[in-house]
Amino acid sequence: MSHHQSNGEKPSLSGLVDKVRRTLGRVPFAEQALAAYCCAIDASTPKYVKVILMGALAYFLMPADAIPDFIAGLGYTDDAAIFWAAWNRVSAHVTEHHINEARNLLVRITGEEEQDD
Repeated sequence: MSHHQSNGEKPSLSGLVDKVRRTLGRVPFAEQALAAYCCAIDASTPKYVKVILMGALAYFLMPADAIPDFIAGLGYTDDAAIFWAAWNRVSAHVTEHHINEARNLLVRITGEEEQDD
């Protein structure tokens, strides 16, 4: 079991940041995943939207997917399919504020990446 996720536990920002950092450049929806998290923790977001987004993020963070990420060049297609299905269902609730928070996080993450080199 990953230290980021346990049964019934909602995805953590640190777990999401770690996954984004590890997959940067390979997962084309990093900014949207961070925006989804910002939306999901916003008190004004409807509960059903939070549930959908947290479910998609939890799947993205799972250490063992139904289709392993490394299979024959598929990359993160299953993560992407689950994430985009959720995003398309509730993206109207993701505000400019959530997107700006996500962009700020992404800048911090990519800045940390550059310093690690």
